[in-house]
Amino acid sequence: MATAPGLLISAPSSGTGKTTVMLGLLRALAEDGLTVQPFKSGPDYIDPAFHRAAARRPAFNIDTWAMPKSLIGGISEQSQGADIIVAEGSMGLYDGVATRGETGFGSSAETALKMGWPVVLVIDVGGQAQSAAATALGFKAYNPNLPFAGVILNRCASARHERLARLGMDQAGISVLGVLPRRGDLTLPERHLGLIQAVEHPDLEQAIQGYAAFLRAHVDLNAIKAAARAGPTTTGALPKPPAQRIALAQDAAFSFTYPHILTGWRNAGAEILPFSPLADTPPATDADLVWLPGGYPELHAGRLAANTAYLNGLRRHARSKPVHGECGGYMALGEALIDKEGTRHQMAGLLGLVTSYEKRKFHLGYRQATLQAPMPGFGQGARLRGHEFHYSTILEEPDAPLALVGDADGNPVPETGSIRGHTTGTFFHLIAEASA
Repeated sequence: MATAPGLLISAPSSGTGKTTVMLGLLRALAEDGLTVQPFKSGPDYIDPAFHRAAARRPAFNIDTWAMPKSLIGGISEQSQGADIIVAEGSMGLYDGVATRGETGFGSSAETALKMGWPVVLVIDVGGQAQSAAATALGFKAYNPNLPFAGVILNRCASARHERLARLGMDQAGISVLGVLPRRGDLTLPERHLGLIQAVEHPDLEQAIQGYAAFLRAHVDLNAIKAAARAGPTTTGALPKPPAQRIALAQDAAFSFTYPHILTGWRNAGAEILPFSPLADTPPATDADLVWLPGGYPELHAGRLAANTAYLNGLRRHARSKPVHGECGGYMALGEALIDKEGTRHQMAGLLGLVTSYEKRKFHLGYRQATLQAPMPGFGQGARLRGHEFHYSTILEEPDAPLALVGDADGNPVPETGSIRGHTTGTFFHLIAEASA
């Protein structure tokens, strides 16, 4: 299937403003009457919800480390009917893992190369002027095969500052696609895992409208459109559902599910039955599977522990049918969760896991797992790829291990997941089956 022309918004590092640029650009192009397809490079599971709100079209992750070619092809097909594709990178443009003994595997640059999207580099020029051109030139020259559209200069302090920065870019032969003045209000609220969830933003629509107006005033949208290029023809398939009727926890405590997974389930005819543990709603009694995704259960542990209708429904289901949890969902299936104040909250008790946020420990990175027992949708021996990101400390994980788990380089990690009866859980968020 031929794809729409696209480009990728990236930066030298995190914190340069590329997400606000991305959201403003998505909405500005949509306001111009274009159907805009957003993508996110890498494993981030928060940004796609913001992208969806800005473009008014579902956003998807593309991950060149975790996803086989067939899955990337299936995700690419979701751009059918779009006029333009805009993707957002993760971290710095060339930041990736070193699994192949080289830098950049799984990086935004690799995504851009694979998809044929020219890169727009967002550079924070605060504290520098012509020197920013050396940064841009280095990023352009680091991989001469990477299509490079130009730069957007962010946090420019004055007309003189802009003139000097442009002078450097002209000398380096770098196209300047926009210059954004410094504005302190163009930031998104954050918490310890990064951005807050889109559903928690106090006025997301107003914020996106402001970003779009700001981008429209300071970026050459026609030059952006002209820079987009179509990638190769792609075909593929999305993940198959692990059951026909899937009760899916969906609320502020449980919201981190990759869009390509849910779309694959729905496209294959599975029925997604949302329920809210925070609203004390039990899973549907006729569901074949209960799935608790990641999220922020630690922020709502007291409410979850007190919601007996939800807990009793979950326990009743687990007596005879499968229940699976990822990260925050895994914690909620455990025996107890200790919040940052040291208060112990009783969880579902379907697994023996006890986690603590009083004793914080940072867990971040890709995960590859070989299942030692079946879990919903996958048999024993299946090889899975996913991503782990949380700050909880494991105090007890007494059940049988679900998988042999390693990092991106194959080094073992202690978070093996658990299985007890019909209940399974993992700390990693599933992205794909490695052999799919």
